[in-house]
Amino acid sequence: MSTPVTDHATHEHVHTHQPAPPKPAAPRRRLPTPTVVVNGVTVPRQAIAAEVQNFPARNPGEGWQAAARALVIRELLLQEARSLGIEASPQTDAEGRVETAEDALVRALVEQQVRVPEADEETLRRFYENNHRRFVNPALYEADHILVAARRNDRDAFALAREKAESLVAVLADAPERFAELARDCSDCTSASLGGSLGQISPGDTTPEFEAALLALEPGSISGPTETRYGIHLIRLMRRIEGRKLPFEAVRERIASYLSEHVRRQATAHYVALLVGRAAISGIAINGASTPLVQ
Repeated sequence: MSTPVTDHATHEHVHTHQPAPPKPAAPRRRLPTPTVVVNGVTVPRQAIAAEVQNFPARNPGEGWQAAARALVIRELLLQEARSLGIEASPQTDAEGRVETAEDALVRALVEQQVRVPEADEETLRRFYENNHRRFVNPALYEADHILVAARRNDRDAFALAREKAESLVAVLADAPERFAELARDCSDCTSASLGGSLGQISPGDTTPEFEAALLALEPGSISGPTETRYGIHLIRLMRRIEGRKLPFEAVRERIASYLSEHVRRQATAHYVALLVGRAAISGIAINGASTPLVQ
């Protein structure tokens, strides 16, 4: 009599531990967007949402507030222009862009209603004297250099470039008159053919490291090895031409334009503030001077 053999393995229960399914993401909460009304006219929420892209902000709420304020101001100006019966034809700017009909109305309203007094001669001269640093030509530097080219991310090449620069420093310490000769023979810059001459350069023409070394030199002196993203430089300052104060006549129109724009912005801010003060606005708190029109 045979004894049946049971394969117990077929009856074992395999227990596996599966990770719990992820919880569904919580629905994104919509920021409250109150209805914005200007003198009985509702500013559409869709228009505010579209305008937000023009106002980068730290969070959506701030962007919405800025966009809504801008559209409230625009609506106020359009209402005022229409109430005054102002008519305007769209203009084309220097780049060929044509104003919208509403932009033309706002421009015409501001031109008609905002008075911008013209600065007199005494005011222009007083601004010139009180801000003389604004009207000085930048200094010029006549300089030569020797470049030993190397990239900082290539450590071995940069170390070799530094060694080469140090050897050139040693030669120049004994014979500074050989600078042009060494530049022609050793510099990796295209100025090598000119004996390293860079001609006249102004602040901002070179890298910050190069400029800092240049400004520290006296005419005729040579810098130590100066590292930039291009490699290592030896710099010789030949001559410094100090900046000169521009005469009033040369900057008069620039000053007049600056003051006119400054006064225009102030006058426009005051005008907008008056419109805001007498308007019925709900859904947002607004300051008349906060509009981009006057900033």
